[in-house]
Amino acid sequence: MAQKIVTIYTDDLTGEESSEAATHTIALDGVTYEIDLGPDSYDKLLEAVGPFLQAGRKTGRARKPRLAAVSGDDTAVIRAWAKENGYPVNDRGRVPADIREAYQKAH
Repeated sequence: MAQKIVTIYTDDLTGEESSEAATHTIALDGVTYEIDLGPDSYDKLLEAVGPFLQAGRKTGRARKPRLAAVSGDDTAVIRAWAKENGYPVNDRGRVPADIREAYQKAH
């Protein structure tokens, strides 16, 4: 029996499918948010927050990139790994942070 897995990435802002959508992390007042955006929506985000980033101060050192920013191919690999290792993961949507962290620790 053959099985075909199709992953569809959706821009959270527009609801449109995009093969280039990526997860981005935003923090404000101690609360961290994740949003999946295609390139056009990401440009809109940067345009909106750009003046605030220019006027603001960086705090601490930049942390190494989190798995939240993995490409679509990497997300598929993480899903497959999670299923093989007994983690409950949906076939679409975001991969939960605890599963991404477990994958990162395992690799």
